[in-house]
Amino acid sequence: MHICKKFTTFAPKITQTMDKQELRKLIAIWFEEDIRDGDHTSLSCIPPTQMGCQQLIIKDTGVLAGVEVAKEIINYFDSECRFEQILQDGAMVKPGDIAFRVYGKELSLLQIERTMLNIMQRMSGVATTAHRYQSLIEDTGCHVLDTRKTTPGLRYLEKEAVAIGGGMNHRIGLFDMILLKDNHVDFAGGIRAALERARDYCKAKGKDLRIEIEVRNFDEINEALETNIPDRIMLDNFTPAKTKEAVDIIRAWEKKAGRHMEIESSGGITIDTIRDYAVCGVDFVSVGALTHSYKSLDMSFKAVKG
Repeated sequence: MHICKKFTTFAPKITQTMDKQELRKLIAIWFEEDIRDGDHTSLSCIPPTQMGCQQLIIKDTGVLAGVEVAKEIINYFDSECRFEQILQDGAMVKPGDIAFRVYGKELSLLQIERTMLNIMQRMSGVATTAHRYQSLIEDTGCHVLDTRKTTPGLRYLEKEAVAIGGGMNHRIGLFDMILLKDNHVDFAGGIRAALERARDYCKAKGKDLRIEIEVRNFDEINEALETNIPDRIMLDNFTPAKTKEAVDIIRAWEKKAGRHMEIESSGGITIDTIRDYAVCGVDFVSVGALTHSYKSLDMSFKAVKG
């Protein structure tokens, strides 16, 4: 069994950020959506005390994610079920692998099945996608980042899956980092005004927040550098050639300023172009596709006969 390499993330892990009570609230919504007044199919043909076992069978190649969440789903629905873990989050899997087995009332296993699979398939798909992107730039020192382009209600889980797959989390939401994008800059009246207001806001509110700013051209890069305020500069929709030029400008500024400026590339970057940006010397490449264009990993939860 191979475990994907993990990278330090800005955002805390799901187990720290989203406590079990929050997760249980989501699980309750998921089961209410699926079961309502009863799983009448199972209730009509399965005796209420009949015991059995089902196992999670992998049917695709990728990175396994969601095992810890699956435990919570199963425990929430029926705490008497026994969970036998075989593989863990981050494991590289292939068709035929068994991730875990669950023993308990057959009625419980049947009602848990789809909800648990939905989450695991999606988390594993995100983790696999993140792993594919990160593996292409592993030797460059650059890290692939996720974005806020997530499924409403599933952001914490999808970002956890990115980390499991070897990617890095950007901010979790609007509350844990300042990211001044083009609209903020235009509404504020320019790069300098946006950055100075952000700095003054943090000071007035006693907020220790990292400040990142999106730039669209070289004039905006120079203006951002002149303020010496941002922790990171995001190069939005730069070509690889212009990215290299921008990196050279920022690295030259670093020597004079005596501090490191993080650089992020963003905007339309794909699996085919990510390496072109990474080799330019940027620290991060953000890719919305990690959480909005992934393919779920195929798996099934099958009864173990006998």
